[in-house]
Amino acid sequence: MQDAFRIFARRASEVLGTAWSFVIAIIIIVIWGVTGHVFHYSDTWQLIINTGTTIVTFLMVFLIQNTQNRDSKAVNLKLDELIRAVSGARNHMGIWSAFPVRNS
Repeated sequence: MQDAFRIFARRASEVLGTAWSFVIAIIIIVIWGVTGHVFHYSDTWQLIINTGTTIVTFLMVFLIQNTQNRDSKAVNLKLDELIRAVSGARNHMGIWSAFPVRNS
């Protein structure tokens, strides 16, 4: 299941991250806007775009998070490799000294 989602998320991010996807989204919005007059700007007409955008937004959150996780993992692996390859490189960030521990 996890492997299938990974494959789907990678392909979806490749397709949905293109300029063509943006153009298609704009076309859909323009078509929806133009048809408003035909449907007398009814509640159903508004509900169509509201429901569609809600579903797309909900699904895109998971795809974006998956892409962010994948990118973050790749950056961390590369940084780890660079730290191991450079002699004398520090393997800690030293941020803990900036935040002293208080004994209450």
